[in-house]
Amino acid sequence: MRRVFDKQLEELEQTMIAMGSMIEEAIDKACQALLDDNTELARSVMEKDVAVDQKEREIEGMCLRLLLKQQPIANDLRKVSSALKMITDMERVGDQAADISEIVTMQSGMNAVLSKQLMQRMAQETAKMVHSAIDAYVADDVDLAREVMATDDVVDDLFTQIKQELIQHLSRDASLGQQALDLLMIAKYYERIGDHAVNIGEWVEFSVTGMYKGEELQ
Repeated sequence: MRRVFDKQLEELEQTMIAMGSMIEEAIDKACQALLDDNTELARSVMEKDVAVDQKEREIEGMCLRLLLKQQPIANDLRKVSSALKMITDMERVGDQAADISEIVTMQSGMNAVLSKQLMQRMAQETAKMVHSAIDAYVADDVDLAREVMATDDVVDDLFTQIKQELIQHLSRDASLGQQALDLLMIAKYYERIGDHAVNIGEWVEFSVTGMYKGEELQ
Protein backbone atom coordinates (compact mmCIF):
# COMPACT_ATOMS: atom_id res chain seq x y z
CA MET A 1 0.00 0.00 0.00
CA ARG A 2 2.82 2.40 0.86
CA ARG A 3 4.48 1.69 -2.48
CA VAL A 4 1.28 2.61 -4.30
CA PHE A 5 0.93 5.86 -2.35
CA ASP A 6 4.56 6.83 -2.98
CA LYS A 7 4.14 6.23 -6.71
CA GLN A 8 0.97 8.33 -6.85
CA LEU A 9 2.61 11.07 -4.81
CA GLU A 10 5.55 11.12 -7.21
CA GLU A 11 3.12 11.44 -10.12
CA LEU A 12 1.46 14.34 -8.32
CA GLU A 13 4.81 16.08 -7.84
CA GLN A 14 5.75 15.63 -11.49
CA THR A 15 2.41 17.07 -12.58
CA MET A 16 2.92 20.02 -10.23
CA ILE A 17 6.31 20.60 -11.86
CA ALA A 18 4.67 20.49 -15.29
CA MET A 19 2.07 23.08 -14.26
CA GLY A 20 4.83 25.20 -12.74
CA SER A 21 6.74 25.12 -16.03
CA MET A 22 3.61 26.21 -17.90
CA ILE A 23 3.06 29.27 -15.75
CA GLU A 24 6.76 30.17 -15.75
CA GLU A 25 6.67 30.13 -19.53
CA ALA A 26 3.51 32.27 -19.49
CA ILE A 27 5.21 34.86 -17.26
CA ASP A 28 8.28 35.01 -19.50
CA LYS A 29 6.36 35.15 -22.79
CA ALA A 30 3.94 37.79 -21.53
CA CYS A 31 6.90 40.00 -20.71
CA GLN A 32 8.59 39.28 -24.04
CA ALA A 33 5.36 40.15 -25.85
CA LEU A 34 5.31 43.46 -23.98
CA LEU A 35 8.95 44.29 -24.66
CA ASP A 36 8.66 43.43 -28.36
CA ASP A 37 5.10 44.78 -28.79
CA ASN A 38 4.31 41.31 -30.16
CA THR A 39 0.55 40.84 -30.19
CA GLU A 40 0.80 37.39 -31.78
CA LEU A 41 2.94 36.12 -28.91
CA ALA A 42 0.58 37.78 -26.43
CA ARG A 43 -2.41 35.96 -27.95
CA SER A 44 -0.58 32.64 -27.69
CA VAL A 45 -0.15 33.20 -23.94
CA MET A 46 -3.87 33.91 -23.61
CA GLU A 47 -4.78 30.79 -25.59
CA LYS A 48 -2.52 28.54 -23.52
CA ASP A 49 -4.19 29.64 -20.29
CA VAL A 50 -6.86 27.01 -21.03
CA ALA A 51 -4.18 24.32 -20.69
CA VAL A 52 -3.17 25.75 -17.29
CA ASP A 53 -6.78 25.51 -16.13
CA GLN A 54 -6.94 21.91 -17.34
CA LYS A 55 -3.75 21.07 -15.46
CA GLU A 56 -5.23 22.53 -12.29
CA ARG A 57 -8.27 20.24 -12.63
CA GLU A 58 -6.02 17.26 -13.32
CA ILE A 59 -4.00 17.88 -10.16
CA GLU A 60 -7.15 18.47 -8.15
CA GLY A 61 -8.42 15.07 -9.26
CA MET A 62 -5.13 13.40 -8.34
CA CYS A 63 -5.21 14.98 -4.86
CA LEU A 64 -8.81 13.96 -4.22
CA ARG A 65 -8.11 10.37 -5.28
CA LEU A 66 -5.13 10.25 -2.93
CA LEU A 67 -7.23 11.60 -0.06
CA LEU A 68 -10.19 9.32 -0.66
CA LYS A 69 -8.45 6.09 -1.61
CA GLN A 70 -5.20 6.23 0.33
CA GLN A 71 -6.47 8.19 3.35
CA PRO A 72 -3.06 9.68 4.20
CA ILE A 73 -2.25 10.93 7.69
CA ALA A 74 0.25 13.34 9.28
CA ASN A 75 2.99 14.48 6.86
CA ASP A 76 1.42 12.73 3.87
CA LEU A 77 -1.92 14.44 4.48
CA ARG A 78 -0.23 17.83 4.70
CA LYS A 79 1.65 17.14 1.47
CA VAL A 80 -1.51 16.41 -0.49
CA SER A 81 -3.68 19.10 1.08
CA SER A 82 -0.96 21.69 0.46
CA ALA A 83 -0.95 20.80 -3.23
CA LEU A 84 -4.68 21.45 -3.36
CA LYS A 85 -4.11 24.93 -1.95
CA MET A 86 -1.08 25.66 -4.11
CA ILE A 87 -2.75 24.98 -7.44
CA THR A 88 -5.29 27.73 -6.80
CA ASP A 89 -2.47 30.28 -6.64
CA MET A 90 -0.70 28.65 -9.58
CA GLU A 91 -3.83 28.93 -11.71
CA ARG A 92 -4.18 32.59 -10.79
CA VAL A 93 -0.59 33.21 -11.87
CA GLY A 94 -1.56 31.84 -15.27
CA ASP A 95 -4.60 34.12 -15.33
CA GLN A 96 -2.48 37.17 -14.57
CA ALA A 97 0.04 36.35 -17.29
CA ALA A 98 -2.93 36.13 -19.65
CA ASP A 99 -4.23 39.48 -18.35
CA ILE A 100 -0.85 41.08 -19.05
CA SER A 101 -0.94 39.64 -22.56
CA GLU A 102 -4.46 40.95 -23.12
CA ILE A 103 -3.29 44.48 -22.35
CA VAL A 104 -0.47 44.05 -24.90
CA THR A 105 -2.99 43.08 -27.59
CA MET A 106 -5.22 46.09 -26.85
CA GLN A 107 -2.69 48.87 -26.32
CA SER A 108 0.11 50.18 -28.53
CA GLY A 109 2.73 52.83 -27.89
CA MET A 110 3.64 51.61 -24.41
CA ASN A 111 7.32 51.48 -25.33
CA ALA A 112 7.30 55.28 -25.16
CA VAL A 113 7.07 55.06 -21.36
CA LEU A 114 8.21 51.50 -20.72
CA SER A 115 11.20 50.89 -18.48
CA LYS A 116 12.27 47.67 -20.18
CA GLN A 117 15.03 46.80 -17.74
CA LEU A 118 12.84 47.12 -14.65
CA MET A 119 9.85 45.31 -16.14
CA GLN A 120 12.02 42.47 -17.44
CA ARG A 121 13.67 42.08 -14.06
CA MET A 122 10.29 42.05 -12.36
CA ALA A 123 9.12 39.26 -14.68
CA GLN A 124 12.32 37.30 -14.11
CA GLU A 125 12.10 37.60 -10.33
CA THR A 126 8.48 36.45 -10.22
CA ALA A 127 9.14 33.52 -12.57
CA LYS A 128 12.08 32.52 -10.38
CA MET A 129 9.88 32.74 -7.27
CA VAL A 130 7.31 30.39 -8.81
CA HIS A 131 10.01 27.96 -9.93
CA SER A 132 11.68 27.91 -6.52
CA ALA A 133 8.37 27.50 -4.68
CA ILE A 134 7.53 24.38 -6.70
CA ASP A 135 11.06 23.03 -6.22
CA ALA A 136 10.68 23.62 -2.48
CA TYR A 137 7.44 21.62 -2.46
CA VAL A 138 8.94 18.65 -4.26
CA ALA A 139 12.10 18.68 -2.13
CA ASP A 140 10.34 19.45 1.19
CA ASP A 141 12.78 22.36 1.44
CA VAL A 142 11.38 24.85 3.92
CA ASP A 143 14.47 27.09 3.71
CA LEU A 144 13.95 27.52 -0.03
CA ALA A 145 10.27 28.28 0.58
CA ARG A 146 11.28 31.01 3.01
CA GLU A 147 13.71 32.44 0.44
CA VAL A 148 10.77 32.75 -1.94
CA MET A 149 8.80 34.67 0.66
CA ALA A 150 11.74 37.01 1.30
CA THR A 151 12.15 37.72 -2.43
CA ASP A 152 8.72 39.34 -2.45
CA ASP A 153 10.38 42.46 -1.01
CA VAL A 154 12.52 42.68 -4.16
CA VAL A 155 9.42 42.48 -6.37
CA ASP A 156 7.61 45.10 -4.30
CA ASP A 157 10.59 47.43 -4.62
CA LEU A 158 10.66 46.97 -8.40
CA PHE A 159 6.96 47.82 -8.54
CA THR A 160 7.63 51.03 -6.61
CA GLN A 161 10.48 51.96 -8.98
CA ILE A 162 8.30 51.38 -12.04
CA LYS A 163 5.48 53.45 -10.52
CA GLN A 164 7.87 56.34 -9.82
CA GLU A 165 9.24 56.25 -13.37
CA LEU A 166 5.73 56.33 -14.81
CA ILE A 167 4.86 59.32 -12.63
CA GLN A 168 7.92 61.13 -14.00
CA HIS A 169 6.86 60.36 -17.58
CA LEU A 170 3.39 61.75 -16.88
CA SER A 171 4.82 64.91 -15.37
CA ARG A 172 6.67 65.52 -18.64
CA ASP A 173 3.91 64.46 -21.06
CA ALA A 174 0.35 64.03 -19.81
CA SER A 175 -0.73 62.69 -23.23
CA LEU A 176 0.95 59.39 -22.31
CA GLY A 177 -1.54 58.80 -19.51
CA GLN A 178 -3.27 55.76 -21.03
CA GLN A 179 0.02 53.99 -21.76
CA ALA A 180 1.32 54.76 -18.28
CA LEU A 181 -1.85 53.43 -16.64
CA ASP A 182 -1.68 50.21 -18.67
CA LEU A 183 1.96 49.70 -17.74
CA LEU A 184 1.17 50.34 -14.09
CA MET A 185 -1.54 47.68 -14.32
CA ILE A 186 0.95 45.24 -15.87
CA ALA A 187 3.46 45.93 -13.10
CA LYS A 188 0.69 45.36 -10.56
CA TYR A 189 -0.10 42.00 -12.14
CA TYR A 190 3.55 40.99 -11.74
CA GLU A 191 3.48 42.19 -8.15
CA ARG A 192 0.40 40.00 -7.58
CA ILE A 193 2.21 37.03 -9.14
CA GLY A 194 4.89 37.54 -6.50
CA ASP A 195 2.19 37.49 -3.83
CA HIS A 196 0.85 34.20 -5.18
CA ALA A 197 4.36 32.74 -5.10
CA VAL A 198 4.56 33.77 -1.44
CA ASN A 199 1.26 31.98 -0.81
CA ILE A 200 2.67 28.86 -2.42
CA GLY A 201 5.79 29.13 -0.25
CA GLU A 202 3.62 29.40 2.86
CA TRP A 203 1.80 26.19 1.95
CA VAL A 204 5.15 24.48 1.38
CA GLU A 205 6.17 25.56 4.88
CA PHE A 206 2.93 24.09 6.22
CA SER A 207 3.52 20.85 4.30
CA VAL A 208 6.93 20.41 5.93
CA THR A 209 6.40 21.85 9.41
CA GLY A 210 2.66 21.94 10.07
CA MET A 211 2.96 25.71 10.63
CA TYR A 212 1.02 28.16 8.48
CA LYS A 213 1.75 31.87 8.83
CA GLY A 214 3.27 31.27 12.24
CA GLU A 215 0.41 29.17 13.59
CA GLU A 216 0.10 25.42 13.92
CA LEU A 217 -2.85 24.08 11.95
CA GLN A 218 -4.59 21.09 13.39
